[in-house]
Amino acid sequence: MLRFLYGWIMNLSAHRHALPALAAVSFIESSVFPIPPDVLLIPLVLAAPTRAWRVALVCTVASVLGGLLGYGIGRFLFEEVGRPVLEFYSYGPKFAEFQATYNEWGAWAVFIAGVTPFPYKVITILSGVTALDPTVFTISSLLARGLRFFIVATLLWRYGEPIRGFIEARLGALFTLFCVLLVGGFVVLKFLL
Repeated sequence: MLRFLYGWIMNLSAHRHALPALAAVSFIESSVFPIPPDVLLIPLVLAAPTRAWRVALVCTVASVLGGLLGYGIGRFLFEEVGRPVLEFYSYGPKFAEFQATYNEWGAWAVFIAGVTPFPYKVITILSGVTALDPTVFTISSLLARGLRFFIVATLLWRYGEPIRGFIEARLGALFTLFCVLLVGGFVVLKFLL
């Protein structure tokens, strides 16, 4: 099944609608969706290394625009949409204490969440709720998301075929490691925040 899914994603990455699909995933991941855009970014770059920077640019722009949606959810729809999303990720109870000092360090929070596995959507919503300066939010998001996606695209462009062979030979083990890191990251973050 895993090989089938991998093959399907690789085939999708060569499809003419692959970039719009990546843009859609990047957009909704920044405000509500739990799966990071890397699941499409990586195979897109591996399938067509000459498009690496275009793929990273699409991913970055869509992610920042989705982040602005998350900001808007926090700013204007917190009670209806934002609070349930934060509670889904178990960040609701600690929100009040976090909100008190957020704007002082908001630009750094956005940047760190934008380049790390921390759920960026949580920071986009918190930025809106705390009314972080929208310009600061947008610039921090552009820098962070651009850095993250362009580094991934550049590494894949440079080392693509060896990495692709490595991935294909160890697909099961890498998938297991990815799942462990993803779940472990959420568990660690839950205890830190």
